[in-house]
Amino acid sequence: MNRMLITLLAGILVSAGVWAQSGNRRNPAADWPMFNRDLAGTRYSPLTQINTTNVAMLTQAWSYRLRPEGKNIAALSPSEIFQEITPIVVNGVMYLPSGNRVVALEPETGKEIWSYELKEGQASFRGVSYWPGDRNNPPRILFTTARKLVAVNAVTGEPSTGFGNNGEVELRIPYDGAPAIFKNIILMGSNFYGPGQRHIAPQLDTNVGEQGDTHAYDARTGKLLWEFNTIPGEGEPGNETWGFGSWKNRTGNNVWAFALTVDEERGILYLPVSSPGANFYGGDRPGNNLFGNSTVAVDVETGKLKWHFQTVHHEVWDYNLPPAPSLFDIVKDGKKIPALAQVGKIGYMFILDRVTGKPVFGVEERPVARGNVPTEWYPPTQPFPVKPGPIARISMKREDLVTAEDTTPEHAQACRELWDKNNFYNAGPYTPWSYRTPDNVPPPSAIFPGLTGGPNWGGTAVDTKLGYVFVATKDAPTIGWIQKNPKSTPDNLATEFPFVRVGGPNLNAPIKNAAGQTIANLPCFKPPWSSLIAVNAGTGDFAWRVPLGISEALPEGKRNVGSPGAGGPIVTAGGLVFVGATADSRFRAFDSKTGKELWAAKLNYNVTAVPMTYEGKNGKQYVAVVAASGRAGAGTESLVVFALP
Repeated sequence: MNRMLITLLAGILVSAGVWAQSGNRRNPAADWPMFNRDLAGTRYSPLTQINTTNVAMLTQAWSYRLRPEGKNIAALSPSEIFQEITPIVVNGVMYLPSGNRVVALEPETGKEIWSYELKEGQASFRGVSYWPGDRNNPPRILFTTARKLVAVNAVTGEPSTGFGNNGEVELRIPYDGAPAIFKNIILMGSNFYGPGQRHIAPQLDTNVGEQGDTHAYDARTGKLLWEFNTIPGEGEPGNETWGFGSWKNRTGNNVWAFALTVDEERGILYLPVSSPGANFYGGDRPGNNLFGNSTVAVDVETGKLKWHFQTVHHEVWDYNLPPAPSLFDIVKDGKKIPALAQVGKIGYMFILDRVTGKPVFGVEERPVARGNVPTEWYPPTQPFPVKPGPIARISMKREDLVTAEDTTPEHAQACRELWDKNNFYNAGPYTPWSYRTPDNVPPPSAIFPGLTGGPNWGGTAVDTKLGYVFVATKDAPTIGWIQKNPKSTPDNLATEFPFVRVGGPNLNAPIKNAAGQTIANLPCFKPPWSSLIAVNAGTGDFAWRVPLGISEALPEGKRNVGSPGAGGPIVTAGGLVFVGATADSRFRAFDSKTGKELWAAKLNYNVTAVPMTYEGKNGKQYVAVVAASGRAGAGTESLVVFALP
């Protein structure tokens, strides 16, 4: 028998084995089959082996270094340094991106089963996706890399030759997240850095006129199925919200989400749309600018618009919506309501009816402060949810400064001096940017929760049985002014907007040791600076709220102030919320009913990723998380896996 025939028969047998395994698969509760575990984005695991009674016994079981030895750390891109990878486990195999590779591992040991290496570029620094295949195609692992969508055989790691061009599809619009898979449809967001962002990311290439449109592909062939215009074109709903015809050749309105969410029963896809360009100036685009800063519901099979809800009108704070909403059902006034919870960089959670887009607990349009930037358009009101209340700091006054009881007398005094020197301007939610000229330098605007504040990318987790929505949130103000852009001319307005944001003084002050040396710069506003919050989805009230993280620079007894970081939570049927999302290099578990911290592990680096949990073939439950943060840790970031001893 010749070698070609042997190879062919082996492939048939492997594929047949996989299909048989899919048909007789193990307990589905054992797996974490997609980024958010399910298409509803709940991040809820039904596993109970690790629970409130024994979680304190968790120990490290194994780890896996994401990047091989010898990588030139100095040449790493920001996306390679700031890892947000959440692995998946399907049918007893773990899959995850690892630098310029995608690997399959034994989830009980971390031993490599196969590795697929890219010829160029890096695999997504968020995650990969699994398609179970059909009678003509074996299961596939799908992932993105720059402007390509790649498919490999889930069993062998070889390119899926029936997909696109030898397993690759060129993307008109790049996406860094993990594609969502609904039936045979691949659902993609959009991550385009364009001239609308040039003033804050000038080192990135630009491409005038490219929009953040979302798109869907056939999981079998890679064929494009549909696109949805996040900036509505002429004649489309929402186009009238772009004055001066500013929708034309407009960049922005990306859908940054790590993974999209889908109502499987109703066939509805939810898009968390971000801000239009430019991020901090919108005088050339008067109006509310749909579908910017909106949750948009579309038909999952056609991409046709069903409804939209805008969380911020005419966005100029970079308060976009990075995470996709989580989906759940609630009972209100005796009626069952299919709902969703949308968070973002703003300090609010919007709970909406996911079929109609109407607020469940009410949203009020309230007047907000107006600024004085020439030619800027200011909306008279912004939407405020009646419930729940703010999930991050949304205002700042002098009386909100830390006291000696909060931190130290020296830190508190330095904060008062800093405030009095700069007289920071804050007018509550949606504080406008102060306009600075060479002849007039007003107090800088202190914007809360800031462009990296609130939940940011971390998103939510939902315990559908307990009825709680969990979110990690932080306060990290953005401070500065708007001023004329000296580089802007009438001929280059596409890439150099007439007004730009410039940074101002930090609202931090030093903490010093006994020798008078600065050991940390900590916020001047009252703690906690980072929190883990549980919202009762049925009432819209807070179930509990606790500080998330510590500051070891403070004296004993004052350290539980929160440690602002990045990342999001998961929740389990064992009554646990697992979360990193701090700058203190800890990974923690909390009691989901009470918010009590039950366990913490000190790691080498910060956890900036969403964790996950699964059951191995040996019957043990594992909890896994990627720890990596900052250039100092680049090249040594690892997947760290815990289990009971």
